[in-house]
Amino acid sequence: MINRRKFLGGVAVAAASAPFLGPAVAAGAGGAVSPRAALPIRLVNRTGAHAGATLFAYVVGTDLATGRQSRVTADGRLVPISTADNGSDGYTDYALAVHGELTVALPQGMSGRIYLSVGEKLKFRANQGDTLAYPAGWVPTDPNHGVLHDCVEFTHNDTGMHCNTTMVDMLSVPLSIDLVGERTQSTGRLADGGRARVFESLRAQAGFSDLVVDDVRVIAPGHGLDSGRFDADFLAGHIDEVWARYETQDMVVNANNTTFTGRVQGGRLVFDNGVKPFAKPTTRDALFCDGALAAPNDGVTGPVAAVLGAGLNRGVLLTTPNQPVTDAGAYYKIGPSNHYSRVMHENTTDGKAYGFAFDDVCEHASYIEDHSPTAMTVTATAF
Repeated sequence: MINRRKFLGGVAVAAASAPFLGPAVAAGAGGAVSPRAALPIRLVNRTGAHAGATLFAYVVGTDLATGRQSRVTADGRLVPISTADNGSDGYTDYALAVHGELTVALPQGMSGRIYLSVGEKLKFRANQGDTLAYPAGWVPTDPNHGVLHDCVEFTHNDTGMHCNTTMVDMLSVPLSIDLVGERTQSTGRLADGGRARVFESLRAQAGFSDLVVDDVRVIAPGHGLDSGRFDADFLAGHIDEVWARYETQDMVVNANNTTFTGRVQGGRLVFDNGVKPFAKPTTRDALFCDGALAAPNDGVTGPVAAVLGAGLNRGVLLTTPNQPVTDAGAYYKIGPSNHYSRVMHENTTDGKAYGFAFDDVCEHASYIEDHSPTAMTVTATAF
């Protein structure tokens, strides 16, 4: 399965689109053009109070055939990123205007993001090396900080469409995905009034209130930690307790169809079966599922790191030595857990969300896939 950890590992961030439902075309070496199988993507503005505003869509990322970062023009050409695309203000203009709704064609062999912004265009900068600087709305100095925007992620390859909504970085514009193919699926949709409840709940949650940025967005606690909005030691006491518990008791992790048994030795959590030992993580490591909890795509250390990261965010590593805990009803019951993620899950119609990077452990993430997709809709929902 293609999950967000693989997206974050560099496979994904790509795209293509066209203002028509014919085959998309890709510009190859020397300007040669070849047809690419395309999936129609319908982009819809159902934002309620903002329904009269123009949405600006950006389908950007990596062409999996060439590895080049690319964008799609209004006439359906897949074009590599170039610094020549920067205008006099220093930013590109790759926007596709959505007046109510717009259907674009997404070629096969692409992995990337579809951004939607409300009423204002986003500022993407093409950098030397033909790479693209993406919006980082959680950063106060980012030029897109004041713009309502969000994105979905996807990989569209010869195995089908793999896609998700995400709150890993922030929630600004609620988005949902509907995918039709072998069956009809949807995910990511907030319940009626869900965005407002997310903002209200986090304002009321001790330690999390500073993550709410006016009515523009709520940012994930990891980014809040980096910007001084969240306690860098929020999970430190709990992590100490976990490490102390497993000095005298085995932790048993079932991951990737293998059982791994571990115990803290010399300050490191050491597992059998070839897993690299884990140093004690910091709060930041746990929230970003990185650093001491980095998950290589090796089928051994990576899956165990994912289970540990999920357990710390969900507050369940002391509940049982047998991990992972599959029951979502057992998550977020203690103070030192990721209540940002809890609130996201509580306000989606299917209970699924990407509240942190390893939220796909036990399949609680807002991720869907189809091996024979025929249509996909991305909707900016009411707020």
